[in-house]
Amino acid sequence: MQHFSHHYQSDISRQQFDLIRQDLEASRKRTHPKHIDPYDIFCAMLYVLKNGCTWRDLPADYPKWSTVYYYWMNWSKAPTPDTSFINSGFKKIVADRRLRQGRSARTSFVILDAQSIKNTATAENKGYDGGKKISGIKRHLAVDINGFPQAIHITRANITDRDGAIALVTLNLEQFKLVRTMMVDSGYTGQNFANEISSLTSAKVIVVKRNELHQFSVIPQRWLIERSFSWLGNYHRLWRNCERKLNTSLMMVSLAFIRLLLKRY
Repeated sequence: MQHFSHHYQSDISRQQFDLIRQDLEASRKRTHPKHIDPYDIFCAMLYVLKNGCTWRDLPADYPKWSTVYYYWMNWSKAPTPDTSFINSGFKKIVADRRLRQGRSARTSFVILDAQSIKNTATAENKGYDGGKKISGIKRHLAVDINGFPQAIHITRANITDRDGAIALVTLNLEQFKLVRTMMVDSGYTGQNFANEISSLTSAKVIVVKRNELHQFSVIPQRWLIERSFSWLGNYHRLWRNCERKLNTSLMMVSLAFIRLLLKRY
């Protein structure tokens, strides 16, 4: 098996990679011996994510860009985005992280919010968020008390926060099975939204309005999701949306959280 020598800030250690190696190698049937170490492939993906370069601009001390891109498409492709390795992988790591903290694998409390991101010229999917005055996509995120994502959903920016949240929950019902409290901001105000959530889960919706923040003892929890969004700002590829498809944008966000969590081991 061919190995490559690379030492970049975006790389993770081999010990950290071993936590996901088995899942990666099981993601496709092996019809012939592997000639390239999956560790080198994965670190090349992290380089693209961290530095915001194109696949063709990968340094020569990584495998050939076309090989890395082939594996990226393979690991992010599935009948549904939720069943791809990249998206399901971060959920497994989050659950493992919670268990190591002495918590249950799934949370009973989530904080939900959305973030509008501008598109670059290469992105194909876009909508206009009139409130933020942004033309691009919207990232919908539900996090636990640690700020770790329980579910991620990507839509065009013109989709309302409420509709995006309902779609996020609908696509990730298993993750919300034990959720009893969902904290949101005033963008999710409305009895219809609360009724929709209660029909899908057993969660009670708590709306925290920005002009009432100082009155609530739970406010430090509410800002955990802002920290989670700020973590994504450490990856140049995510400063703008340059992906052609919404699913690819979802995979890039999921990959960012995988790296963040692996670096904590």
